[in-house]
Amino acid sequence: MSDTTSYSEKKGQRNVIKLRKILEDLPPFCKEYFRGTETTTSILTRVNYAYDLRLFFEFLTKEVQEFKDRVPQQLTIEDLKNVEAVHLEMFLEHMSLYNRTEDEATLENHESGKARKLSAIRSLFSHFYKKGYLDRNVAELVDIPKIHEKAIIRLDVDEVARLLDSVENGEGLTKTQKRYHRYTRQRDLTLLTLFLGTGIRISECVGLNITDFDFHTNGFLITRKGGNQVLLYFSDEVRKALLDYLEERKKITPLPGHEDAFFLSLQRKRLSNRAIQNLVKKYARIVSPLKKISPHKLRSTYGTTLYRETGDIYLVADVLGHKDVNTTRKHYAAISDDKRRMAARVVKLRDE
Repeated sequence: MSDTTSYSEKKGQRNVIKLRKILEDLPPFCKEYFRGTETTTSILTRVNYAYDLRLFFEFLTKEVQEFKDRVPQQLTIEDLKNVEAVHLEMFLEHMSLYNRTEDEATLENHESGKARKLSAIRSLFSHFYKKGYLDRNVAELVDIPKIHEKAIIRLDVDEVARLLDSVENGEGLTKTQKRYHRYTRQRDLTLLTLFLGTGIRISECVGLNITDFDFHTNGFLITRKGGNQVLLYFSDEVRKALLDYLEERKKITPLPGHEDAFFLSLQRKRLSNRAIQNLVKKYARIVSPLKKISPHKLRSTYGTTLYRETGDIYLVADVLGHKDVNTTRKHYAAISDDKRRMAARVVKLRDE
């Protein structure tokens, strides 16, 4: 891959290679399925579906009598016709707690994980049913597991201020962490300021390049899920943090292939998803040890703050890149939580 290839393009190419590798473990007819859904799904969705389908066909050939003594690569469309709804229900039950191999640690799936796996299977059956290969779609007979809504976790206003303060002064860090802090302080402060000031996703943050920023308009270009590019804007407070970091970044010589990457690791490479997740957790534990704060929770913090300030749920949906405004309505939960706290203070049982 040439140095001129963008990060998102490189990531897409890696996912294509990954999908081809997984297809080697799947029944031959799956190639037709993934080829047929290429124009309607993102490459990341297809990779995730491939992983889920691999688990499903492994389960069939190991646990279901009708398909035993074979490997997934030997299954045909005729075998797909013999899959019953009860087999899908057995698979979902099995996914509650399972091991892919004897040496692998025990894994588990909750409602959302099971729902995604069933969605992958439903998509496969729906494709071949529409194409006329199947005379029925048994996957439609199995209900999607009910996903119970979780409370929205986000930082309160004072926690946001203390989080940024802890990055600036290093208070609460271990001795080992403080040794690295002097090298990463401005980068970490800028990264958290960008999350809290724009609500971008971690994948969007990882893919940021220096050339994506226009400081004349206080805007920057991001690549949304699905590959769409969108221009977002930032405040003067975020602008200052970005420019301060860029001054420090000028002193760093990136490794080949990482010259345009905005956020760099100490190894002079583009900062990875895992590194950003660990960075956020490191500082969040200091100011809010009881909340499991992740980059996505910082995004929720931004969404909640924006809605509280504007009262415009459609604006919040647009800025966060939600296709469905009902997804955005989850931010109401945080507002309702504030109101419940207020109600607790209003009702007096005894005169003081």
